[in-house]
Amino acid sequence: MSGTWRFWREMLAVSWRRAPVLTVGMFLVEVGLLLPVVGWALALRYTIDAAAGGATGTAVTAAVGAATVCTLNAVLAGLGGYLRYYAVDTVAEQDVRPAIARDIATLEGVEHLERGDFHDRVTVLLGASWGLVASLWSAVGSVFTTLRLLVSLSLLGAVSPWYTALVLFAGVTLWCDRRAHTLVNRAETETAESFRLQRQLFELATAPGPGKELRVADAAAEIARRQRLAWDDAVDGRYRARFWATLWRVAGWSCFALGFLAGLAAVVRQVSTGAASAGDAVLVITVAVALQQGLQATVEQTSQALASGRLIEPYLWLRGHVAAQRVTGDAAPPGVLTEGVVLEDVGYTYPGTERPALAGISVRLPAGSVVAVVGEYGSGKTTLVKLLNRFYRPTTGSIRVDGVDLSALDVGRWRARTSAAYQDFGRYQQTSVAESVGLGDLPRLADRAAVWEAVRAADAEALVGGLPDGLDTRLGTEVDGTGTDLSEGQWQKVALARAAMRRDPLLLVLDEPTASLDAPSEHAVFRRSMATARRLARVAGTVTVVVSHRFSTVTEADLILVLDQGRLVEQGDHRALLARGGRYAELYRVQAAAHSR
Repeated sequence: MSGTWRFWREMLAVSWRRAPVLTVGMFLVEVGLLLPVVGWALALRYTIDAAAGGATGTAVTAAVGAATVCTLNAVLAGLGGYLRYYAVDTVAEQDVRPAIARDIATLEGVEHLERGDFHDRVTVLLGASWGLVASLWSAVGSVFTTLRLLVSLSLLGAVSPWYTALVLFAGVTLWCDRRAHTLVNRAETETAESFRLQRQLFELATAPGPGKELRVADAAAEIARRQRLAWDDAVDGRYRARFWATLWRVAGWSCFALGFLAGLAAVVRQVSTGAASAGDAVLVITVAVALQQGLQATVEQTSQALASGRLIEPYLWLRGHVAAQRVTGDAAPPGVLTEGVVLEDVGYTYPGTERPALAGISVRLPAGSVVAVVGEYGSGKTTLVKLLNRFYRPTTGSIRVDGVDLSALDVGRWRARTSAAYQDFGRYQQTSVAESVGLGDLPRLADRAAVWEAVRAADAEALVGGLPDGLDTRLGTEVDGTGTDLSEGQWQKVALARAAMRRDPLLLVLDEPTASLDAPSEHAVFRRSMATARRLARVAGTVTVVVSHRFSTVTEADLILVLDQGRLVEQGDHRALLARGGRYAELYRVQAAAHSR
């Protein structure tokens, strides 16, 4: 609960900063709603007693007072509803929603994107900004409705101390309701993985890409069956929790109902014996009914505040994860690489696994060199370049850039001096070609000359020239069905052009840069990529890292690293490795023989 209280204090500060008038108005309304509880009950008692005593004028005055108080209560309640809606909506849309999106998008690495617990919490947080802010005002409302309960109990105690026993029944009701919400919140978290799985399977079955494959293989029914199983698992868990939660609530309200009926029976007996006046009876009944309504309001407000725990917990978890990831250095990367990048005993193990993806990698990548990383699938090639880009932090060992540990560099400034094209490249829907390429270097997003230079470096002039509006052609059809769709290879060329936008990166990563291209395009792209790498080497001492499983494309590299099951088994240039007759020579000859047939 300490984290929840801190969260509410933070939301209150944000609300005060964003909408001070609405925030003050909410508190004034809550304070104002305390008064009608007392005024209405007392006015009704005076009305009855005055009427019974023949004081007609006093009775009428008291009745008018009761009506006035009742009207004031209705006005304040309606005003509070409007203020609450606008206060919550303002803070949720202008502060909380952007903050959640920013935290998710700007986390330093990508390790969290491969974690199930991260996705479980993000699933809960999607669209949760309104509920997060509303939980603050539910908590505030719970405090004030509790105060109204205490005022009601004090009035009952003035008639007879025994009536204050109703607070025990109210306490049981609140405890049962809290127990119910604990069950529901736990079920939401425990079934998040199944819920996410069924959604992924649904998207798989309805997306156009895999749709062709599913129909050819006649596997759509099987995917639908698995999606149904995951859905049933998620729904069954939540249904059971809600069923038991309902029983707890019924038990709590049944307890209060028994206490309430006992109180009514007691007041009837007092009036019949003359121990209390008719006005006292009306007072007790009015306050008892108000107590029941106040308890219901308290339960609803408390329930909403407690239910928000399923939103607050993942929100706080995300904030903590972001804070932990932002523990970074503040050193600036060098203007020009002079020594290069050195890896010493670098190892990395993915969370939740035991087998290292990389182990004991020690090598120097000289400044201005082209370094090829080769090996079979699963040998650790992509993991290595992600470590260089600082998407992961080494589990063991260290990476140094011109003698400075990579972890000591400011991650933002290091990223500003790197560029990359990955095999799982982005397809930026509903952007123009110029924008999709220009996003590789935001300061030059609108620089058409720079974009054309990058297009040429990626051997994509013919592609852009063949599009309906050239650089202004809008790409993608997934959002609204309009635009121009590209083939896999064409999308990859756009990604390669995007990677060529930066003028002086210290590190350029090309991760399987031609995996989706045909042989002629592959040859042209590598020829231009090598020319770009040599130019960057002269300008900034850039280290260009090329990852490929096609050995024929890396023969011009200055240094070739051969990975096998996460370990560096060989290093050297093409001729030296062939002469050695080791793993590289074996794999090279196997591929050469396969392509010659």
